[in-house]
Amino acid sequence: MTDEVLATGFDARSGVGFDTRAGGGRAIRTPKTAELVARKLRRMIVDGELKDGDHLPHEASLMEHFSVSRPTLREAVRVLEAERLVEVRRGSRSGARICVPGPEVVARPASLLLELAGATVADVYVAREAVEPAAARLLAENGSEEAFDELERLVDETIPSSFADGTFGQAAAMFHLRMVQLAGNSSLALIAGMLHEIYERHTMNVTRESMQRDAEKYEDHYKVFVRSQRKLIRLLRARDGEGAFTHWQKHMAAARELVVGGREDVEVRDILD
Repeated sequence: MTDEVLATGFDARSGVGFDTRAGGGRAIRTPKTAELVARKLRRMIVDGELKDGDHLPHEASLMEHFSVSRPTLREAVRVLEAERLVEVRRGSRSGARICVPGPEVVARPASLLLELAGATVADVYVAREAVEPAAARLLAENGSEEAFDELERLVDETIPSSFADGTFGQAAAMFHLRMVQLAGNSSLALIAGMLHEIYERHTMNVTRESMQRDAEKYEDHYKVFVRSQRKLIRLLRARDGEGAFTHWQKHMAAARELVVGGREDVEVRDILD
């Protein structure tokens, strides 16, 4: 055996490896077999070998493939279920189904942490103001015509119909989210998705209250919002990154008064409360 091997040990009772070299003694946790299997299945999902909506192969096939027992395999699947990567329907013969999570998987714990920190809705809005103008610039510089067409359809079709049926707040929030998602930066899209999940309920409540309180003023806000969206799309099609950044920065500042004004101290609440 080499000195490297002799310098390490393993506690069979705790399942923890340890380093006995000078200055060592640090516990090195050895992953359980189920965790190793979960890690391999997770990598297959990330690499696209298992896609959203696919079912995991039958237990017998997986047990043979990984050379593990049924309890170990089921423990591995429970690990993935806890991570929201698979969905298991108890009693179903179809087994576990791949279910790639969206931003909601981080929105819930993030919302709870913000709530514990006493964060306000204004805090969340400031974060959106930091993300969205940067995304508008990226979209203008790198976006496709198909992306611009999608945003235009939202303005021409979805938003007018949402105004008519009283769900304008929800549609407006979706325009903001899709603009960031279409910019092509995965990190910004994830952050925007998380903020969207936390913020959407507040926006919907505010617009509903505004419509009920003063329908004429609410319609004026709607018209200004749509004009601003159309201007953004023109800047995007012109590939004017700096113009799109500046315009959307001003748009966010103006919208802040509508959706946050007078409610700056409202605290973030858990999205499932």
